Amino acid sequence: MTKRNVFITGGASGIGFGIATSLAKSGHHIIIADINEDAANSAAHELVSQGFSASAVTVDVCNATSVSALTTALKETPVDVLVNNAGIQHVSKIEDFPPEKWQQLINIMLVGPALLTQTFLPSMRARNFGRIINIGSIHSIVASPYKSAYVAAKHGLLGLAKTVALETGDCDVTINTVCPAYVKTPLVEKQIAAQAVENNLSEEDVINKIMLEPMPKKQFISLQELADTTAFLMSDSARNITAQTLVLDGGWTAR
Repeated sequence: MTKRNVFITGGASGIGFGIATSLAKSGHHIIIADINEDAANSAAHELVSQGFSASAVTVDVCNATSVSALTTALKETPVDVLVNNAGIQHVSKIEDFPPEKWQQLINIMLVGPALLTQTFLPSMRARNFGRIINIGSIHSIVASPYKSAYVAAKHGLLGLAKTVALETGDCDVTINTVCPAYVKTPLVEKQIAAQAVENNLSEEDVINKIMLEPMPKKQFISLQELADTTAFLMSDSARNITAQTLVLDGGWTAR
């Protein structure tokens, strides 16, 4: 595969850093993007210390000015692949959901990907190559109680991808959404604890009776599965795969 410059939001930890590490091992240059400057620098340094190519950039994906400034900051490193991964979670009944938190989730996981696409698409079009890969969720397809903002944002990514795909049919730019069921990351660990409180269950019961119960395979999705799916979508073999929703759900949605 041709070596690419890969920009990963929320790349300093969890799914983002898992994808970053795998793609770095394949020889791609990784741009770790995170709102936490220290975390971004530390993650990039970790990759470089292992002999890989990586750099860091600080960005608030919710802030249009911060995002648009990336064009200047990265002028020597044009972005070939955008991985929209940054995300947070908040679990609450809709009537108790803090409005500012609801808005924050939408901004990070839906507005942010739109702003980043808007920023990087012109140079992708000019070079006639680009891959935009949204990290969605099983909750892009189905819903769970107490996650109204998260589910709304992740559903919105599918509409964004379909629209951008229609607008980029004239060049070698694709946009797709990878939708895993639960991946064992720090974010999910926090969800387990929150769900235990909300449902008055033990954390073990949350895993077995809520998270993995709908999955025939009864397994968390691995970071390597996500990284390999991302790598495939970056390849020339995927040049006609666009506007698609790739679901890694252990059979969840077969029911």
